[in-house]
Amino acid sequence: MIRTQISLSEEQMERLRRLARHRRTSIAALLREAVDARFSDVPSHERERALRVVGAFASGAHDTSEHHDEALADAFGG
Repeated sequence: MIRTQISLSEEQMERLRRLARHRRTSIAALLREAVDARFSDVPSHERERALRVVGAFASGAHDTSEHHDEALADAFGG
């Protein structure tokens, strides 16, 4: 790891502290996550939106992870 120093507003720091407490993680981990999200191919707001629905629905099928290609083909008429 490379150690660095940044300047944040008081509001930014307080928001980071609250989020770190909520997630039970460090501020440094949150900042690394933010940097990774910023430079990934998928915009962070789209990633967050997708992650919010993970596990939110039940299909009744118990083998979807093994047969995901067939499930997608059925769902999209493929």
